[in-house]
Amino acid sequence: MSVPSGENEFLIELEAEVEIELTEVEARQPDEGLPVTDWLFDPTDAEREEIGLRGLRDAIEVLEDDARPGGDVA
Repeated sequence: MSVPSGENEFLIELEAEVEIELTEVEARQPDEGLPVTDWLFDPTDAEREEIGLRGLRDAIEVLEDDARPGGDVA
């Protein structure tokens, strides 16, 4: 299955957005030293978000590879 060229452009833009989100998640630092009730985010939630974003990025890359000539994925 190949991806039409318009969708390929969409995938490239989507991948760029996912990379930005992933960079932001990776840059978050836990609020060490503060009581748990004062944390701005739960580190476990941030880790889940990072894992999800990495999976999304990998899926986009597979679709992009499939869209390239001779890019059949086995």
